[in-house]
Amino acid sequence: MSMAEPVIAMDGPSASGKGTIAAAVARHLGFHYLDSGALYRIVGLVGRERGADLDNDAEMSRITLNLNIKFNESRVWVDGREVSALIRDEGAGAAASRIAVLPGVRAALMTLQHGFRRLPGLVADGRDMGSVVFPDARLKIYLTATVEERALRRYKQLIEKGGSASMAALLQDIRDRDFRDSNRATAPLLKCTEAVEIDTTATPVDAVVAQVLRLYQKHQRTQ
Repeated sequence: MSMAEPVIAMDGPSASGKGTIAAAVARHLGFHYLDSGALYRIVGLVGRERGADLDNDAEMSRITLNLNIKFNESRVWVDGREVSALIRDEGAGAAASRIAVLPGVRAALMTLQHGFRRLPGLVADGRDMGSVVFPDARLKIYLTATVEERALRRYKQLIEKGGSASMAALLQDIRDRDFRDSNRATAPLLKCTEAVEIDTTATPVDAVVAQVLRLYQKHQRTQ
């Protein structure tokens, strides 16, 4: 990795808006985009499909090391099979949160994530992009929102896809994920001291994107 390949690291809890905002910032800057959560969802999906023990680090690490993962914009393939829609359901998300605590799986995915760092630059979203994966990122952002707002966003997504959902269940699921992500022993979700925190609860996506772009441009002028 080289400092000539700038990184904007965007972290935050589930449904805080990381993916939407990071992808938009990447488009504006002409940068590459890494959805690190998709990698964990892929491993979780495959683990569930194979009947693996999602809490067994050795078993899940073996699965991870043997996966052939390809991205093309918003589409994702694993071992030649497109899984773009499958990795976005709640089951894959819950599985991703479970395997994210496994140090062997995280180590297996680290090299893959570093491979996304190419010129002209990278916008990476996740939970430990600024703290662990890209500690030398040019700009670190921490997005947050209230638990209620994040549950509502998940609810709307599920309804729009023609599914059914319970707000009470979604609230509990997000609280459970927050607890697991913040209390795991390996690379827990946390706000870096140098990260700029942005609350997306009542702020439109375009306004947050514009704020991030201003912060990056300001940072570039000071270099």
